[in-house]
Amino acid sequence: MFTHRIATAADLDALRDVMARAIAELQKGFLSAAQIAASRAVMGLDTQLIADGTYFVVENGGRIAGCGGWSHRATLYGGDHSKDLRDPAPLAPAVDAARIRAMYTHPDFARRGVGRLVMTLCEDAARAAGFRRAEMMATLSGEPLYRACGYTPIERVEAPGPDGVPVPLIRMGKALR
Repeated sequence: MFTHRIATAADLDALRDVMARAIAELQKGFLSAAQIAASRAVMGLDTQLIADGTYFVVENGGRIAGCGGWSHRATLYGGDHSKDLRDPAPLAPAVDAARIRAMYTHPDFARRGVGRLVMTLCEDAARAAGFRRAEMMATLSGEPLYRACGYTPIERVEAPGPDGVPVPLIRMGKALR
């Protein structure tokens, strides 16, 4: 039912649209309207993932159903616009955890296995690159999926959003076997 491929620069506009829809719709019930608005300053697409060839697109009938990636760089979360969160330093697979990054599901495809597929693709690729552990900065709406995939909380944090509105996040990790 779903196909997948590595994202390219030609996908940028469509990916940004999926992300905007996911942020607006799938966080309802987990965050207040102000926190959802603030989360746009914290989340988003890091085009370094596309340049590195570590960002996946999941499609259904030619539509983007979801996306997400992994990274061998130190940045834990944040998009191109959140420059203070970016650290392109390479990670050492033997000691550092790969980063699971920018996972989004189009609301029309929520709870249909897209997130699990992206997670499997990311974990398999990180494992093949020699990583023994993965970490992510999860949203509250993503936490149930990540727990179901074997991730456990490491710490809860609040990212500062615009106008002083904090965005709750959870750093989570998992051993890759």
